[in-house]
Amino acid sequence: QVQLVESGGGLAQPGGSLKLSCAASGNNFDIFAMGWYRQAPGKQRELVAYITNRGRTNYADAVKGRFTISRDNAKNTAYLQMDSLKPEDTAVYYCNVDTSGANYWGQGTQVTVSS
Repeated sequence: QVQLVESGGGLAQPGGSLKLSCAASGNNFDIFAMGWYRQAPGKQRELVAYITNRGRTNYADAVKGRFTISRDNAKNTAYLQMDSLKPEDTAVYYCNVDTSGANYWGQGTQVTVSS
C-alpha cells in the first residue's frame, strides 16, 4: 500500500505562482511515474503533467511553458511548479503515482486563481 500526501495548494492571483508537492510512502514499492491531474467543476479529470523514474516528462498543451514537474527519487516526492497562473487553472489537483503493483491517487488539493 502506498500513501500520498499532497501540499502546496491555495489562492494565487493571475500571473502568480504556486508549487505543489506530493510525497509517497509505504512498503516495498517501485515508482514508475508520478504525475498531476486536475479537475475543475463540471469537467472531467485531466492530465496536467507526469514524470517517469528516468526523468521523462509530458505536459498538457494548456500548461506547457508555464508548469514544470520535477522529482526527487530519493524522497519519492514529486513537485509541480506552476507559474504564470491563469483563472482557468483553477481546479482540484490530484497527485497520481504508478507503481509496480498498482496506481494510487492523492486526496487532492485546491488551487484557485483569482484576483
